[in-house]
Amino acid sequence: MVAAFEPGPRNLITDVEGLRVGNAQDDTVRTGCTVLLGDAPLTCGVHVMGGAPGTRETDLLAPDKSVQAVDALVLSGGSAFGLDAGAGVMDALAADGRGFCVGPARVPIVPAAILFDLINGGDKSWSVNPYRALGAMAYRQAGAEFALGSTGAGTGAIAGRLKGGLGSASLRLPSGHVVGAVVAVNSLGNVTSDGRRFWAAPFEIGEEFGGLGTGAPPSLADTFRTKAEVFERANTTIAIVATDATLDKAGCTRMAVAAHDGMARAIVPSHTPMDGDLVFAAATGAKDAADPLLLGHAAAICLARAIARGVYAARAAPGDIVPAWVDLTT
Repeated sequence: MVAAFEPGPRNLITDVEGLRVGNAQDDTVRTGCTVLLGDAPLTCGVHVMGGAPGTRETDLLAPDKSVQAVDALVLSGGSAFGLDAGAGVMDALAADGRGFCVGPARVPIVPAAILFDLINGGDKSWSVNPYRALGAMAYRQAGAEFALGSTGAGTGAIAGRLKGGLGSASLRLPSGHVVGAVVAVNSLGNVTSDGRRFWAAPFEIGEEFGGLGTGAPPSLADTFRTKAEVFERANTTIAIVATDATLDKAGCTRMAVAAHDGMARAIVPSHTPMDGDLVFAAATGAKDAADPLLLGHAAAICLARAIARGVYAARAAPGDIVPAWVDLTT
């Protein structure tokens, strides 16, 4: 019998069978991208709650639009430049014969979302937009195992007063269905309540992000001491939640909406006018339908944990303008 709400064997979104994730980065530019692929096209929805999103091909994910599945999802740094990572993934998919059939033509469907990492200390003086090549590279790196922290779309991320990163987590439901999340954390708000203690601590499983507990609640003033006091107000946390349950586009959209609760539990404040906070939701359909309430609840828990894990796994690099969580002493 499957135990209730335990992580999958990897504690990654790729515990959803049939999914692969690839990362690519440029440490000189201090940026990167992350690609999620399915062995077969994925049913997908999206929900945006931030005030400053940057997206590609998200309109077609609405339940009333004709395209019913996507070939890949892309999370990228680079602000609007990063949307070009989707073109690199599209090229690679086309070369592999993947895409939406229109007569004799195949058109890969690759929705994407970006975060702002243009003032993080990296060298942005490129003469050719690097993101198309990064997208193709991430596609080629896709597999069941992938790194967390300062990698992929989380390479140049900043989360409030700390270094951001790429995080992931999974859960197995009592029904046997699996839910997972992957997220690039680049928030205006903070992911910790007082120094090292994560806002997401009530949802931690084992010691997956330090096992420090919740600690004393911070003052209201402390929750507003964010990177906005020091840096330009340009941010965004972008995520994908996924399941092996059978869902239509409306069901995926509903799961994406629910997953935003996890973002709000892990980042304070979240969904601000200066963040483009967005969640994609994907379903492989490998298993029968599941209780949508449990899917949404699990997606929110996974996303909160993934956010904390991304910051927990981030590591310092020369030229950083904020500290990494791992280097804090209190």
